Amino acid sequence: MQPMDSDHLFQYTFTHFSDDDQDYYDDAYSDDDCAIDDGADDSNVLVNRVNSTSDKSYLILKEDDLAQRYEEDIVKVTSVLSVSRDSACMLLVKYNWDVSKLHEAWFQDEGQVRGSVGLLDVDLSVKFPEYSDEKAVVDCGICFESVRVGDTATCGCDHRFCKACWKSYVCTAVEDGPGCLTLRCPEPSCKAAVGPDMVRVLASENERKRYDLFLLRTYVESNKRVKWCPGPGCEYAVEYDDDFEIGSYDVSCNCKYGFCWKCMEDAHRPLDCETVGKWVLKNNAEAENTNWILAYTKPCPKCKRSIEKNHGCMHMTCRPPCGYEFCWLCLGPYNRHDGRACNGYAKEGGPVHEAERQRELAKKAIERYTHYYERWAANEKSRKQALTDLHKIETVDLKTLSLTYRQPETQLQFIIDAWLQIVECRRMLKWTYAYGYYIPKIEEAKKTFFEYVQGEAESGLERLHLCAEKELQTYIINEDKDITEEKFNCFRIKLTDLTKVTRKYFENLVRALENGLADVDSHEGAAGGSSSKVKARKGSDQGGESSRRGSDGAKRMRMMGTRRPMDDTHRHAAWMAGESSGND
Repeated sequence: MQPMDSDHLFQYTFTHFSDDDQDYYDDAYSDDDCAIDDGADDSNVLVNRVNSTSDKSYLILKEDDLAQRYEEDIVKVTSVLSVSRDSACMLLVKYNWDVSKLHEAWFQDEGQVRGSVGLLDVDLSVKFPEYSDEKAVVDCGICFESVRVGDTATCGCDHRFCKACWKSYVCTAVEDGPGCLTLRCPEPSCKAAVGPDMVRVLASENERKRYDLFLLRTYVESNKRVKWCPGPGCEYAVEYDDDFEIGSYDVSCNCKYGFCWKCMEDAHRPLDCETVGKWVLKNNAEAENTNWILAYTKPCPKCKRSIEKNHGCMHMTCRPPCGYEFCWLCLGPYNRHDGRACNGYAKEGGPVHEAERQRELAKKAIERYTHYYERWAANEKSRKQALTDLHKIETVDLKTLSLTYRQPETQLQFIIDAWLQIVECRRMLKWTYAYGYYIPKIEEAKKTFFEYVQGEAESGLERLHLCAEKELQTYIINEDKDITEEKFNCFRIKLTDLTKVTRKYFENLVRALENGLADVDSHEGAAGGSSSKVKARKGSDQGGESSRRGSDGAKRMRMMGTRRPMDDTHRHAAWMAGESSGND
């Protein structure tokens, strides 16, 4: 087997240290050697920075920001076309808030545009006339009651209806949904538009707010670069500032909900939208139920209904009206057994043998899917719990720690950063299991390499999560009051370093997956066998290159003047610092 190039070999992997270095672990973070590193906070990474690998950016927009933007578009239309604000709203809704497209159509054929919108330039006094003459009455075209002209309204056309019928008409339309924005005269043959000015007069306060919300939503939904956050109860919108045809589009909204701006599913970097769509569909599809039926039931040889075995013996009786009795093992009539066993192997290619083979394949498929799904779901559950824990820490525990150890809450940001890192890493780890499910079976080398880098990242995350969850509680509770400020500062260093190391692990994992595990492909013809290539990466305990490089990293750390014992966190950080700088 040919040796692999070291630059490629360690592109994504982390070092393992030899047994000789284990002595450092026991004395790590001793009280005498603890010191606060002035640059420690540089390694703290907020959740919305963890997955930032490009110059792409997005902007979170509040409702006021959106209202200001669409008001600017309305002003452009009113100033250029010399129409009222309400007319500009109706025109922009018709042309999907595309100001340029509206201007072009208007100057090409103003009459056609007016007709398509139902726009009639009449004053509000015409729509809601005030007659003092009580004898001036008309018949309402909806309720057929005779009413005074002053109690009627019109869209500017010749069709008058009483205000009571108008209110019912408008309110029902607003309740029905966004269709109220293109509401027309109640007369079926009339195309005159019911504008915002009439809605303000006829609708209640709540209905007016609902109408304005529909206007705002049409502005967002017509803009290709702006979308609503799908988080429960969230009222923010997100504007993406880059080309949205390529790359990763994970967004972290101000409501702390993460989603993909492109496909609107949960944030799923490093997976692409297509793979996520397949995984979500698989989780919801009936196909898995079909596979379960195939794997754990057998068809009655007579009526073909699926039967699940629920007793110990092999004597099966199909439910009425069939009532057929057969052997569960060979599916033959049970009365022909006569106490004899059916342990003879079925002929290759026979119907019984083929059915057993299909069931076995289905069972293995279910077991494989269950393996990945359970871990996918477990990490999602852990992520949600971490968000709950983070909220408690932000609102309650930080105050306790600040008072106990006499430190301002601003100096306790390293705890928040650690939990944000946990939340983000749980999310990414969750999707890596969906990625692993779709690795083709024939690509064994990629699968082995994937499980290695995934395992390294998962182990690092577990160390960080354990420290932030369990160890932190000892400092919060401090039952015996024997934990000093100096010990708490040691904890600060440890948690900060674990946060940094975990981030590096996941950066390597994400980079490997986004490259399609190409590091394995690049050595397909050079290492003499796919499985052996990946095993070489894992050979730190076998005297491989990884072990030598890890030892070199540890030596560099000592040569730089570090005298205090280091735990595995410091060792990984030291080695990675050497790797990122190009040292050998």
